[in-house]
Amino acid sequence: MPNWELRNCCDHDQKIFIACVAAFTVLILVLWRTFLLTPFKLITVFLHEASHAIACWLTCGKVEGIQVHANEGGVTQTRGGIYWVILPAGYLGSSFWGMALILASTNLLTARIAAGCFIAALIVVLFLAKNWTLRGLCIGFIVFIAVIWVLQEKTTVHVLRYVILFIGVMNSLFSVYDIYDDLISRRVHSSDAEKFAEVCPCPCNGFGWGVIWLRKLYPRGLLGQRA
Repeated sequence: MPNWELRNCCDHDQKIFIACVAAFTVLILVLWRTFLLTPFKLITVFLHEASHAIACWLTCGKVEGIQVHANEGGVTQTRGGIYWVILPAGYLGSSFWGMALILASTNLLTARIAAGCFIAALIVVLFLAKNWTLRGLCIGFIVFIAVIWVLQEKTTVHVLRYVILFIGVMNSLFSVYDIYDDLISRRVHSSDAEKFAEVCPCPCNGFGWGVIWLRKLYPRGLLGQRA
């Protein structure tokens, strides 16, 4: 039988971390359809498209441009590379970055490293951006993260870890929602999974790949409980 008692399992910092994850999750769900989350939704689209770009570079392709649109859509224009590696990298990569940011937030040093890497990625994508929505997003978050970092180092406002955690939780939730919205609830026929189904020899359509990827993002059995 599983032991559900929490006694002696968590120290003070771990309890605060769990409470923050829970609080951020509730806050994000409450504000989901408000304009307040729009910049954070777009930054998750940025990480989705950046994951395509990384997969393209890792498979010896060339990234010709990246776009993020105000309607929460995005496009990464690539040439060469391995297509069946590049296509799923968006959904799976964005969920990976969400996990990485959440883990990085547990320690101030790793939170600083995550913030530095995040700013570096934004600067790189700024030069690949093909529309002003993405350029504005990159500039805005570079300034935002830099200000939070300066406040962390120079004042008593120590919120860098919480900002990194919030972005990580937001990205993890949105990556799951993105798969569900594109492939299960609406079936966007230009989605990455539909294109992946066209190039993959397996007898599985985009909906099937959406379910497979969604299962990878949910804990075992949770998807079945939701159905």
